[in-house]
Amino acid sequence: MMEAIIIGIAKSAIRLATPYLYASIGETIGQLSGVLNLGVDGVMLMGAFSAFYMVLKTGNLWLGLLVAIIVGAIFGLLIAFINVTLKAEQGISGIGVYIFGLGLSSLLFSTMVGTVQTVSGFSPLSIPWLSNLPIVGEIFFHQNILVYGAFALIPLAWFILNKTPLGLSIRAVGQNPEAADSLGVSIVRIRYFTVVLGGMLSGIAGASLSIALLNVFQQNLTNGMGFIAVALVYFGAWRPTTVLTGALLFSTVNAIQIWVQVHGINIPSDFTLMLPYIVTIVVLAAMAKRRIHPPAALNKLFERGE
Repeated sequence: MMEAIIIGIAKSAIRLATPYLYASIGETIGQLSGVLNLGVDGVMLMGAFSAFYMVLKTGNLWLGLLVAIIVGAIFGLLIAFINVTLKAEQGISGIGVYIFGLGLSSLLFSTMVGTVQTVSGFSPLSIPWLSNLPIVGEIFFHQNILVYGAFALIPLAWFILNKTPLGLSIRAVGQNPEAADSLGVSIVRIRYFTVVLGGMLSGIAGASLSIALLNVFQQNLTNGMGFIAVALVYFGAWRPTTVLTGALLFSTVNAIQIWVQVHGINIPSDFTLMLPYIVTIVVLAAMAKRRIHPPAALNKLFERGE
């Protein structure tokens, strides 16, 4: 009995880590180039709605995912234009994007759908041989394609950021944009690229909720997950592998609180719903004591010639 409970929670934790991973890796790449985006949650909501609506109308899951990526890219362009071209204060503009995404997704849902409906999302995909392994196979290798994609993103992001010229340019722009500019690296181009890529990954994060994990859309579906994704970047010290650890921590807390509610354990539901956010506060407090240093140019404007 206990083994079945542990396997069930662990399997759910792997699945629930998916949106955190997509959103936080996208935000990690953006912040490494010096751009802070607090609008992640709003982009996730728009990605979730666009993917859900497309699947609701066409039944095509891949088309829904593609639309979520395109919507995420559009929002990424908007964020890059505001922060990089117009040089707005990044924290305030990010909150504005979040509110815009929250309001627009709610409006579109009310006018175009109206009531909560469900769709048939991505089904679990068993990996041959590996899925037959005892315990491990059940936990890790009976998941949907977006879960596998999220975990594959970790080594891919690590390799790009640490072993390629593009990754070197991204980190150089985030640490010392003046030096990078003197070597011919386009600050604007790199930051546009990273922010748009982050928007696309946030769109996928939202889609993973509405057409893979929950298979439904409702107002404020993310319930602040985008802000937790931003916190995970700090938890992970801007390293994809450590971000993975943080994502699994939060998803495990979510899996436990869901299990507690489903089995009717005598714990107030409001308290269990607060657990992920309590963990967020504790983690941020712990990070402050560790004195982790962010990219030197994060949230700082760059003027050529300064």
